[in-house]
Amino acid sequence: MSEVKLAVLGGSGAGKSALVVRFLTRRFIGEYASNAECIYTKHLCLDGRQIHLEIYDPCSQQGKLSLTDELHWADGFIIVYDISDRASFAFAKALLYRIQESHTGACKKMIESTVFLVGNKQDLCHMREVGWDEGQKLAMDNKCQFCELSAAEHYQEVVAMFTKVLRSITSNLKAKEKRRPSGSKSMAKLINNVFGKRRKSV
Repeated sequence: MSEVKLAVLGGSGAGKSALVVRFLTRRFIGEYASNAECIYTKHLCLDGRQIHLEIYDPCSQQGKLSLTDELHWADGFIIVYDISDRASFAFAKALLYRIQESHTGACKKMIESTVFLVGNKQDLCHMREVGWDEGQKLAMDNKCQFCELSAAEHYQEVVAMFTKVLRSITSNLKAKEKRRPSGSKSMAKLINNVFGKRRKSV
């Protein structure tokens, strides 16, 4: 069984937690904002392979950009912003910059993480502050995939997006495992201790 660790990040009000819960349970829970860090766990079958998925959903902290723990822990990232809120788009841009910085700086990872940029709340197009082309350009500049969707209205599109991310991660896992430093197990244990306070199995 493959183990996949995915971090879903975004500013307050971007709808990242609602997106996660929509994928895991089919339910839409509105303006859900968690004030606690959660790791959701789920077993699923993807292309005939069994996967143990862990999704890290941090509490909404608009100013948190260090990502030190997340960068060591996650195999991939989903960065979420609200198309009707330019501030959340700016925060998503800062998060992407931080991830890219880790790939080129002193803490460069051997293989770059899978990153997916998501413009959420497409149902609020009449209140749009961020154009589709802006999201697409940001994704191209950061060499990541991009889509717009609505966690409220588009369950199948949410599933399709997560499936794309998981396929990309699993295709890189073998190479990443080969190149991971020998101390990674102790680091993983440390990170799990940090993140393991609230786990929810779905």
